[in-house]
Amino acid sequence: MKIYLKTFLLSCLLVLACETEEGFEDFPVTTSSVIEMSGDYYVQTFLDGNLVLDYEFITISNSNADNGTEIQITDNHIWPFKAVVPANLGDLTFSGTNLISGAITVTITNGAIVKNGTTSTFGVTADMISFDGEFSDDPGNVYHFEGYKRTGFLEDEH
Repeated sequence: MKIYLKTFLLSCLLVLACETEEGFEDFPVTTSSVIEMSGDYYVQTFLDGNLVLDYEFITISNSNADNGTEIQITDNHIWPFKAVVPANLGDLTFSGTNLISGAITVTITNGAIVKNGTTSTFGVTADMISFDGEFSDDPGNVYHFEGYKRTGFLEDEH
C-alpha cells in the first residue's frame, strides 16, 4: 500500500512540475485606496488620562466607496461601533463629527497614524495609531485610544 501511495504522489508531482503556464491567467491584484492606513491595531483606552481598558483589537479598512477620502473603523471589543471616518491620506490623519454607527453616533478627533512611530509590547517597531472618541450614548466623556499596528508576533497578541 505504501509503495502505491508513494508512486501516486510522485506521479502527481511530475505532472505538476511539467505543467506549463499556457492557459493560465494571472488574477488582477487589487488593493485598497487607503492601504497606508489599513490594518489591525491593538489599542489601549484612556479616560481623563487613566487607563480604563487595556489592549483591545480594532480594524482600519477602506469604506465601501474605497475612494481614498475615508476609512472605516471597526471595533468589536471596546465600544462596539463601525463608522466611516473622513481621512487625509497625505498626512495619515482622520476625524469626523456625528458619524453614524448603528443606533449611536461617534465623533472622532485627533486621529493619526504615525509610520514606525512606536514600539510594540514585544519591542518591535510598529505604526502608531491614536485618536479621541466621544459616543452619543456617553456624552461628555472623550476617550483616548492609542496603540500599535498588529505585528504578527505571538508575543504582541493580546
